[in-house]
Amino acid sequence: MYALNFYSEVFAEQLRQGRKTATIRLGDKQDKYRDGQLVWITVGRRFGTRKKIFTAIIDRVEVKKLGEVTPKEIERENPEFRRHEELIKFLSSIYGRPVTLEDTVTVIHFSRVEEGDGGTSTGGL
Repeated sequence: MYALNFYSEVFAEQLRQGRKTATIRLGDKQDKYRDGQLVWITVGRRFGTRKKIFTAIIDRVEVKKLGEVTPKEIERENPEFRRHEELIKFLSSIYGRPVTLEDTVTVIHFSRVEEGDGGTSTGGL
């Protein structure tokens, strides 16, 4: 089982509320994440304890230049962002290096998977 981990607890609430439904990762991550794959959505520090928020299915994985990322994808990454400049600043701080519109990124869209019987009970029939 793979995980999509988010380092900041700030994202946990956005994830729980369904406001964050994508992540934009620097580089080509197609070898790690694929359409239809089940992953755990987790929050925590690298090499530290992480908390599972929910299980998700990867809806779509796209590799493109950062400059090709749409405003809607930026918003799905962070509901507070709308512009490439905000995303560049954010990614530069996360990765600890300058990021430009020419950098390759992977946009990973995901949806929460509800666990349980899904209400398929036969009512004792």
